[in-house]
Amino acid sequence: MPEAARAIINAAIADGDADDVEAVVYAARTAFPDSATQIDTVWSEYQAQQAALAAEQAAAAEAEIRQAGLFDNWSGQGQIGGFQASGNSDEIGISAALELNREGIDWEHRLRASADYRRTDGVTSREQFLARYEPRYQINERLFAFGLAQYERNTRQGFSGRYAVSGGLGYKLIDTDTMDLSIKAGPAYRVTEFVDGTSTSRLAGLFGLDFDWQLSDSIKLTQDANSTVETGSEALLIVDSTNTSLSAITGVEAGISDSLTARLAWAIEYDSNPPAGSVSTDTITRFTLIYGF
Repeated sequence: MPEAARAIINAAIADGDADDVEAVVYAARTAFPDSATQIDTVWSEYQAQQAALAAEQAAAAEAEIRQAGLFDNWSGQGQIGGFQASGNSDEIGISAALELNREGIDWEHRLRASADYRRTDGVTSREQFLARYEPRYQINERLFAFGLAQYERNTRQGFSGRYAVSGGLGYKLIDTDTMDLSIKAGPAYRVTEFVDGTSTSRLAGLFGLDFDWQLSDSIKLTQDANSTVETGSEALLIVDSTNTSLSAITGVEAGISDSLTARLAWAIEYDSNPPAGSVSTDTITRFTLIYGF
């Protein structure tokens, strides 16, 4: 092989970009056709080395995940906002949310918590809280099993506490770098405690959808529909014999920096059979800043 061909190939390999190496190899093969066999040998050796390095890195990453402790490998995002007004009206309000994810080899754990509180002239006008835990087990590349435990409180909709547990199967319909879409379904059991002191316990059915669409490097569209207020991109519908509850959130996120994101969201909450004195549908528009970690 001519020294010039060997020099440019070695230089490309030293830079570490596989696409550049492939382009240089192609150019060298074209420029020095008599040395095509030797050039192909160098290219094959390079590919084998890269494959071995990738396998070594994957094995190391898997070993790190398997050896991780309970509090390792968590990621997530948090958001908080508030306001205070005085004068003709005396108001105070706060909105906060926290989302945590932990991905393992086969298991994924999702934790969600959110709170909305507003008090006007000494009267609580909004009091809404959510806490939720969802473990997932990946059966294969598309199919997964899930569990769900959820608590919510929304006095404006007439309940001081609502508890739901569920489990079932889900399937990833779309799984690409820019778009994710999955569905899930299973039986559920729900207990509702109303503000008047009464309560109900019922079997129900749960249907869910997760959707995220990365429109560009900095803009993301999310569509949520859930039996409770959710952050993130998820959809859940819980149906029992007397009441169907749904919460849908449409959001647009724009990246400000690597860790900070602005989010504009519009939410609608629906209960088909609300307690006396409450309406079926609530809506809210919210602008928040999200910090990812």
